[in-house]
Amino acid sequence: MRINYRNLNERSPNAAKRNPGSVLFSVKPPQTEAELLNYTKAIAGKSLAELANIAGIKAPENLLRAKGWTGQLLECFLGTTAGNKAAPDFSHLNIELKTIPINANGQPKETTYVCVAPLMKHVQLQWRDSIVYQKLKRVLWVPVQADPAIRVPERRIGMAALWSPTPEQEKILQQDWEEHMEKIARGTVETITAHQGMYMQIRPKAANSKALTTAIGPDGKIIQTLPRGFYLRTQLTRQILAMAYV
Repeated sequence: MRINYRNLNERSPNAAKRNPGSVLFSVKPPQTEAELLNYTKAIAGKSLAELANIAGIKAPENLLRAKGWTGQLLECFLGTTAGNKAAPDFSHLNIELKTIPINANGQPKETTYVCVAPLMKHVQLQWRDSIVYQKLKRVLWVPVQADPAIRVPERRIGMAALWSPTPEQEKILQQDWEEHMEKIARGTVETITAHQGMYMQIRPKAANSKALTTAIGPDGKIIQTLPRGFYLRTQLTRQILAMAYV
C-alpha cells in the first residue's frame, strides 16, 4: 500500500511558520490491524529525513533537545487516536505504539517506557484492570536505527511487528507489576530500585528533581516524591524482536 500524502488531513500552511517543529498532517486512523500494518509497510525503509520532508518539517541533527520527536512523527504517519489519554495509542483497536531504538547489531539500545506508575489510586487494583496491562496486551513495535554513527536524519525505519505477550511473558510481567504495586501500596515506593523486576522495572520519571508528586509514605501519610514510570527491560524487548524477525 502507498499512502497518498496529498490526501492527508493537512493543517494551515502557516502552522510551519508559527512552529517550525509542528507536523502539518496526520493520516486517517486505520480501522483494522491489516490496515495499520499497511501503513507501517508504507514507511518501512524510509529515513527520518524523508518522513520529515513529507510532513513539512526538518529532522533534528540530534535528539538531545528533541526527546520523543521520532515517536511523534510516526504517530502522524500511522494515525494514532488516543492523544494524551491514558489508553492505547490506537484506542479503537486496543493497540499501543512503541518505537524501539536499535543499535548496529539490531538489538534494543535502551529500556522502553510503558506508562506512569499510579502512586495514589491503586487500592484493590488488579493486573488485568491496570493501565500497564492495557498498554501491553497488544503492541505495534516499530524499530528505528539508533546507531550513533548514523546521523539522525539518515536513520531509517524498520519493519514493524504486532506483538502480544506469550502466557509465560505475561506471567512474569504480572509478577513484576504486583511486586512493584505492593511496595507502592505499603508506602515504600522510595525503596524501589531499578534493579527490581525481571521484565519490568520502576524508576523515577521527571524533568528535574523539583517535579514532585504525592504518594503514600511508610506511616500512611502523604509524602512528596518523584513521579515513577514503568519501563520494559531490554531482556524482554530482545525476545520480542527475536520472535518477530526470525
